[in-house]
Amino acid sequence: MLTFQLTPVPALVTDRLILRQVQRTDADDILYLRSHPQLMHFIPRVRAVNREDAITLIDRFNTLSQANEAINWGITLKGEDKVIGVIGYVKMNPAYHRAEVGYMLHDGYHCRGITSEALAAVLRHGFEAYRLHSVEAIIDPANVASEKVLEKSGFVKEGFFREAEYWDGRYLDIAVYSLLTPLRDGQDIGK
Repeated sequence: MLTFQLTPVPALVTDRLILRQVQRTDADDILYLRSHPQLMHFIPRVRAVNREDAITLIDRFNTLSQANEAINWGITLKGEDKVIGVIGYVKMNPAYHRAEVGYMLHDGYHCRGITSEALAAVLRHGFEAYRLHSVEAIIDPANVASEKVLEKSGFVKEGFFREAEYWDGRYLDIAVYSLLTPLRDGQDIGK
């Protein structure tokens, strides 16, 4: 069976970005992301209320990496160390050579191609370093922006599941997208 070695969390560098391990010193940036009502609208998770909640989340990110269960990166612009988003493999399934990707980006940086650029780096790393065969993304069907990012990145919509999740007293629909490795037959991963 395939196994993943997720630590140390490697830095991933693109033309404009550095994706790096999230640290406790990033707590204020993570608090902004995880407490913002609009950013969390499509993410069925408890919103952060204070800096301690953000630190708990950061510690969880790092514990999951150490346990080889998930890996998350903070998205930063080159030359700036502020975390403007997070992206990572939120679930790893070594038995199936598959992982689930998730991401979020600060609202002040939307519509600049940053999520797509970060996603390309994470996908390349997953296919090359972890030998993933496929990557899935599970989104709220109403999240048109995320749908566009996934489709631009080559993901295919595989399914729509009505009321498949239960969160905050209501049932939620989900859409599942997936991408198979482009490394078959010597192909390269596009940017």
